[in-house]
Amino acid sequence: MATTTKVNVSKFADKQVSRLPIEMKVAFYVWVNAVENNGIHLVRSTRGYRDEALQGKRKGQRSVRLNRAYRMIYEQFDDGKCHIIGVLEVNRHEY
Repeated sequence: MATTTKVNVSKFADKQVSRLPIEMKVAFYVWVNAVENNGIHLVRSTRGYRDEALQGKRKGQRSVRLNRAYRMIYEQFDDGKCHIIGVLEVNRHEY
């Protein structure tokens, strides 16, 4: 039996997503659907998302680029049968 992946969006992140431009909302939900349908490991290897581990106070969290300006922060938990992805926030990335 294959491992399934479930994406849980925090209330904070959900509120941030509701305020995004429509193109960013679409990009966010495309990523969520891709993770739930294909698994995090396959989506993580997709170059366009630039999925990367974070450092410092965000160690253990990962970042995905929705576009050049916006990124999403998430954490991954495993319970043996399921990968649970918790989306923590979606924000405008400072360069």
